[in-house]
Amino acid sequence: MAERFPVSEEQLARYHEDGFLILERLFDSQEMSLLRDIARQDLQLASEAKRRRDGGTGEAKLTVRNDLGNDIYSAIVRCHRITDPMEQFLGGEVYHYHHKMNFKEPRVGGAWEWHQDYGYWYNNGCLYPLMASCMIAVDEATQENGCLQVLRGSHHLGRLNHGPIGDQTGADQEQVQVAQQQLELVHCELAPGSVVFFHCNLLHCSAQNRSPDPRWALICCYNAARNNPYKESHHPRYSYLEKWPEERVVQTGQRQLAALQAGC
Repeated sequence: MAERFPVSEEQLARYHEDGFLILERLFDSQEMSLLRDIARQDLQLASEAKRRRDGGTGEAKLTVRNDLGNDIYSAIVRCHRITDPMEQFLGGEVYHYHHKMNFKEPRVGGAWEWHQDYGYWYNNGCLYPLMASCMIAVDEATQENGCLQVLRGSHHLGRLNHGPIGDQTGADQEQVQVAQQQLELVHCELAPGSVVFFHCNLLHCSAQNRSPDPRWALICCYNAARNNPYKESHHPRYSYLEKWPEERVVQTGQRQLAALQAGC
């Protein structure tokens, strides 16, 4: 029987009140070392990266994938450590909406403007904000290297208007400024392997990386099965998500790293 990883009633209540929940070192050092080594050597991951200008002089970079395979990224998406809490947060079965690697390189990594994920996921045919993400710190995330910033409780505002800012989609700047005056700003500083779960209507952003240290993060995004999109988009409709045992993260990662090092 698979090991289960439920959050406590107190943690669940905090998520619903704040719109986010940080869990320290959900993944251990071996798992994060494998993920980091694989991601740094994964030429396909790098070749698929897209660049998005922020509202200033920076440029953010990320790779987005809708499909799951036999790789460490997919093993993490499928693990109970993420899917069990997700099903508690969203109140039932969830499926994989997509996952992405966010590359914030030393001194040049661009900002992500203030936004809600549901600000644009809504336009993909998802009628309800029954969606959430889990961001896993691949590298240490600090204020100096542009960690995630959130406005505590901002998911209670509902979906705000969004529009273009640089190459990105950002929330209405007047509404964000008012929210900033009323809500607490939290810098989500994370050790490698720590995670932050966050609601799709939570206002969040990140600053440019002006430090000498990289900040890569794997973000796993989920939709409630009962919120199946009513139309096709660039992200998938519902399909059953098979969960994998926790040991598959290391097993899959070891095989993938060996293949990369062998040039397969």
